[in-house]
Amino acid sequence: MSATEILSALDRIHGTVSVIGSMNVDYTVTAQRLPGPGETITGGPLRLLPGGKSGNQAAAAARIGATVRMFGAVGTDGNADLLLGALADAGVDTAHVRRADGPSGTTVITVDANGENTIVYSPGSNAQVTVEYVESVRDALVGSTVLGLCLESPMETVTAAARMCHEAGVKVLLNDSPFVPSLPAELVQAADILLVNEHEMAQLLGIDEPEDDDWDGFDWRHVLDEMRAFGFEQAIVTLGGDGSVVLDATADEPVHRIAPVRVDAVDTTGCGDSFMGTVLAGLASEMTLPEAAELASYVSAYAATGYGAQASYGSAEQIREAFAERLA
Repeated sequence: MSATEILSALDRIHGTVSVIGSMNVDYTVTAQRLPGPGETITGGPLRLLPGGKSGNQAAAAARIGATVRMFGAVGTDGNADLLLGALADAGVDTAHVRRADGPSGTTVITVDANGENTIVYSPGSNAQVTVEYVESVRDALVGSTVLGLCLESPMETVTAAARMCHEAGVKVLLNDSPFVPSLPAELVQAADILLVNEHEMAQLLGIDEPEDDDWDGFDWRHVLDEMRAFGFEQAIVTLGGDGSVVLDATADEPVHRIAPVRVDAVDTTGCGDSFMGTVLAGLASEMTLPEAAELASYVSAYAATGYGAQASYGSAEQIREAFAERLA
């Protein structure tokens, strides 16, 4: 599809999304290069920015027009107000987010001159998103078309939320990140679609990555077979700067290769989350999985042109304007 056709899908965003999981304040510093083990280098000014994989995904989906409800926990520190305020500014409904004693979740991020990053995560209040909490917000949680999950919350909580929504007919999209190589069988059974990057896919399925990153010549049908054996009929594998691949055993075209969208990246922090948030919004708006992933390529590419995670996410209008030349 052309850029015009792909980005026209922004006009179709209308669905309702639930996201349960992590909200973190990102302590971010940019340096010329990433430090090695035991090494101290000088960086630029420290920035405190709203983040957390789940919060990012919710913000990305809301900014392009989806109706989004956030579920999770913030602490009793000043960072909690920053997190809730940023989500509200993005258009996310935070009425069901609980306050837990202690600090909010945090991440410490270093970004190099090429936009690559390293991240250290401290769960804080995210560790207090319990099964009991999920049960207490059941009616609101299952009142959406699609649920987004990642693994920055306790596994038993993620599994309970997936099971609850799956049984209610809500489509469940699971992002296996931070990566866990052995997912509970109950979670796999309750999740409809898996989202992983290329390294996570290789580790999860025990498949060697191609030499010289030749993903175009890779045997994706074999990956689909292995993914089905693992328990997923549908999956998206993101390939960083090489685009992504949609695997769908239920479709006439089971392997759909999506080309990358080239931009001058300054910070890739949160780009994967903006991809996931866009897929959530697309699925909630009755798009096919390839359609949602094609749109997500543009939305996440836009995010790479700004600093931070949520701070770099654009509205539908901003994204169209950024790629206006490609629409001509």
